[in-house]
Amino acid sequence: MTPRRTFLKSIAATLAVPAFPSLQAATQAAAKLGAPTRMAFIYIPNGVNLDLWRPQGSGKDYTLSKTLEPLADLRDHFSVLRGLDHDKAFANGDGAGDHARANATFLTGVQARKTAGADVELGESVDQIAARHIGANTRLSSLELSTDPARSSGNCDSGYSCAYQFNLSWINDTTPAPAERDPRLVFEKMFGSGNEKEDSRRRAYRKSILDFVMADAKRLQTRLGSTDRGKMDEYLTAVRDVEQRIEKAEKFRKEVPEDKRPNGVPEGYGEHMRMMFDLMHLAFQTDTTRVSSFLLAHDGSNRTFPEIEVHSAHHELSHHRSNPQTLESIGKIDRFYVEQLAYFLRKMRDTPDGEGSLLDHSMIVYGGGIADGNRHNHDDLPVLLAGRGNGTLKPGRVIEAPKGTPMTNLYLSLLDRMGVKANRIGDSTGVFEKV
Repeated sequence: MTPRRTFLKSIAATLAVPAFPSLQAATQAAAKLGAPTRMAFIYIPNGVNLDLWRPQGSGKDYTLSKTLEPLADLRDHFSVLRGLDHDKAFANGDGAGDHARANATFLTGVQARKTAGADVELGESVDQIAARHIGANTRLSSLELSTDPARSSGNCDSGYSCAYQFNLSWINDTTPAPAERDPRLVFEKMFGSGNEKEDSRRRAYRKSILDFVMADAKRLQTRLGSTDRGKMDEYLTAVRDVEQRIEKAEKFRKEVPEDKRPNGVPEGYGEHMRMMFDLMHLAFQTDTTRVSSFLLAHDGSNRTFPEIEVHSAHHELSHHRSNPQTLESIGKIDRFYVEQLAYFLRKMRDTPDGEGSLLDHSMIVYGGGIADGNRHNHDDLPVLLAGRGNGTLKPGRVIEAPKGTPMTNLYLSLLDRMGVKANRIGDSTGVFEKV
């Protein structure tokens, strides 16, 4: 048993901690493990303003677009992918319902069975394929996040079940892996004792999780080197910061009913997204999970964006009919989402992880299942791929895929880098080698 596992057991796994070199060096086996590879999928809804999204140039010689400017300092850490398609999100004889199909197909590459009933049928998603193979190595096999309330039934889009539109991850053909939107529930899943009665009692007494483990943490710090002691302080501060922000959001929820507050949990949509990104970051930092997905909003979302002075509904704007003012609003929304991604990628880049950073050891797909919301097209999708995949990816480029390349070919390539061998995902035709 490694020293880190000994520590986790000593505090009953109440608080996961990062791997510290000064502890890992204690055993030869631990020293050989190296940093694990993490995988994340982040979904944006309703298509984008393509003229503002697409950079000029190719390879390493390209100019960032206006939408992607917030990523300027991260340019060497991500690539822009062009030419990837999701053919199974097109109607293919099934009529209307592009938003439901865009969500359903994004991680599966499978044509959703058109039904608004309980007889949904899709396919296993790439994240769940990874979780099935490597999930036993971590406390959570995967972590599914959203900013939308969970929905698994009802008619949401032209005869398609809400299960398709509100779930990115699918455990199998008929079972989605529901995403969690409440930061408190995610936090407790990651750092709670696992005993709901005990955790409820602690919250009732307004006791921090850190209050329960601080003595153990201080004992551990005496065994750490000076550099790792600083890292431990930073980590505990980060956990407490997230916990305090959740408490503040919960206080707000008591004052304003859920149905009167359109911007989700907590009060502001941007803060909600960043809080969930912070939780994903902590989950990767502590090796609580190595696989995660985040539905920033479901396709067809009619959310408004008062934080950036866009007061019209997103889905309605996406049917822009080439109106310049409408396209400008869409561009603002696209950039707002990219700003949240940049926040997350910087945290990952700035977090040491073995011989590199968390971002160095991750593969993060960011994109959506619709390119132009006015056309509802599912080819040449807006997609970014961030991280170095433990040295297996070469970021910093615009990468052009051959015409007609399924997005699922990229997923096969990423699974291979996770050590997961899969012959096929949905409509895949082979491994996408260019990344």
